[in-house]
Amino acid sequence: MSLFITFEGGEGSGKSSQAKALYGRLRRRGVPVILVHEPGGTALGQKISRLLKWAHDTEISPLGELLLFNAARSQLVSQVIKPALEEGTIVLCDRFTDSTLAYQGYARGLSLEIIEQINRLACQGIEPDITFLLEMTVEGGLSRKSTRTPDRFEKEATAFHQKVRQGYLELARHEPERFWVIDASKPKEEIADIIWQRLDELIARQKETS
Repeated sequence: MSLFITFEGGEGSGKSSQAKALYGRLRRRGVPVILVHEPGGTALGQKISRLLKWAHDTEISPLGELLLFNAARSQLVSQVIKPALEEGTIVLCDRFTDSTLAYQGYARGLSLEIIEQINRLACQGIEPDITFLLEMTVEGGLSRKSTRTPDRFEKEATAFHQKVRQGYLELARHEPERFWVIDASKPKEEIADIIWQRLDELIARQKETS
């Protein structure tokens, strides 16, 4: 049984930690699973990731960001995600199309319609079965990252991150069946248990309809 599960959230929300925790839990149960992240997961994706996150001396327009993210995404879908799903593997992805809508759409101001069209082209029909949105205040999330060197996105003004947060909440409001919004200020173990319980429910539902 294949499932495509994505993790979304603002900076410092803990989504990456929760994706890794779920990956470990599934592996210990002997479930076929892979964990990927955006941008990255392929040789091309890693090069694009370094450019998008750490090229502080290079100006990248909002449209340039959108196209670069989707170039990396297209490669990841073709090379990793799609083949894994076809083999019946559960795929966990740290960020996916919702990040592009939140960051380049709601925060950068690009047309959501154009973003969705380009996202669909890059995804080749692949859509998440469920998305865990780790939700918390901008100040709380950024404070968790105060000890490390910030990347291009972490260095943005608070107003930018507020728009990202509101964008995510708007996306979740429009797709309540897919999104599972979780209070990211809760203890990590409690969040992991919430995710595990929701995944159990999803697997049970799929078995009933199969």
